[in-house]
Amino acid sequence: MDTALNSTSPALDNEIIRDEEFTTLGYQVVRREFFAHIKEPSVTFNKCQLSINTACLNKLPAVDYVQLLVNPEEMKLAILPSEENVKDSFLWCVISKQNGRKKPRPITCRVLLAKLTRLMGWNPAHRLKIMGKLVESNGEHLFIFDLRATEVYQNIGRDGEKLSSSRIPLFPAEWLNQFGLPVEEHRKTLQVKFFDEYAVFGLKDPPEDSKCGR
Repeated sequence: MDTALNSTSPALDNEIIRDEEFTTLGYQVVRREFFAHIKEPSVTFNKCQLSINTACLNKLPAVDYVQLLVNPEEMKLAILPSEENVKDSFLWCVISKQNGRKKPRPITCRVLLAKLTRLMGWNPAHRLKIMGKLVESNGEHLFIFDLRATEVYQNIGRDGEKLSSSRIPLFPAEWLNQFGLPVEEHRKTLQVKFFDEYAVFGLKDPPEDSKCGR
């Protein structure tokens, strides 16, 4: 273990139990989806729109345009900073009229959601939230999102009433009897493979008269 992370004050030394035989074997790293994470990067698919949260904008404040990348084999999604004139880039933020700050720009994405739904077996009628991490790879900063670690919120409502989203997430069935991945397996997932394996998807807004599902 890193000694810098385990440094203690002299006053606490007498209270520490020494155990040189401790290992992480048998332990699972608790998934962060099980905690509150409002200030962490996330993307949400809901009602045929993609929303990138404010935490993403705050971590890359100089970025206005991005590209969306999908790795269908590893089932990962990436957001890569880009420029306005680059093919398939799109504006991910707008300026708030209230305070002049950047805020996320919802993107209509019927075709993208349909393809992801087919790939992942999602129900497009639900709200789908995916946590991500800011990563540096090959000199580039990007956000990586694991599509297999998706929080699902049922859109509920009665006939004739506006649908609202449940606050209780539905997690994948394989998470039921585990807290997370074993420590060694978790470490392997931190490895990032980037440009060679990602396919680029461009997002474009549909005509104003288009509706989700058509």
